Amino acid sequence: MRQDISAGAKFPDYVLPDHTKTPRRLSDLQGDQLMILVLTRGSFCPKDRQHMLELVRFHPQFVVGYTQLVTITTDDWHTTNNYRQQTAAPWPFLYDEERIVQKDLDIKEYTDSSHDVMIPHTIVLGRNLQVFKVYDGYYYWGRPSVSELHAELRELARKTYRDWDITDAELRQKWKKGDKSDFYPYGDNSISMDELMLQMAGAVDQFAGKAEKP
Repeated sequence: MRQDISAGAKFPDYVLPDHTKTPRRLSDLQGDQLMILVLTRGSFCPKDRQHMLELVRFHPQFVVGYTQLVTITTDDWHTTNNYRQQTAAPWPFLYDEERIVQKDLDIKEYTDSSHDVMIPHTIVLGRNLQVFKVYDGYYYWGRPSVSELHAELRELARKTYRDWDITDAELRQKWKKGDKSDFYPYGDNSISMDELMLQMAGAVDQFAGKAEKP
């Protein structure tokens, strides 16, 4: 992984086709939420498939926790769809046959002479694609467990939402005075409740425009 892809950096805003062949920009898929980005070897890898199944089981908690999940694979479109369907993953899978991400991040798995794949990584992203934590999953135990992701997202959410502790007296007074600027998603600078519900539903065609390749 490139040295500059570390905590506090902004992750590249890649544009790749999703499982419906629609170009998607990562920042559009993220919206104003937190994000878990999974860079996977592909459907042939049993380690990757097992990790994906764990994420599928955990996914309902991502939804209610205002956290988007996106997978990027070097598989072709047909294999990407098989991978997504066979694991019952409901989130977007982006496919990168040209190895744009692999090359740009310098994560080619050079020990695999049979497949031109990425070294698996799981990346926890704050708003605006800000890197919070990077997990190297070359070995299976390098990947985050769901309990570790829960802990990472708790800490990240604590730093993100100003109304994390609504028992705070100052916040209580602001609410009583009708000042909702520090409350998500009620504040003037926040998204609407309708848009939030669409994001939680994964209705990307309704809350994010189709990305144009740069």
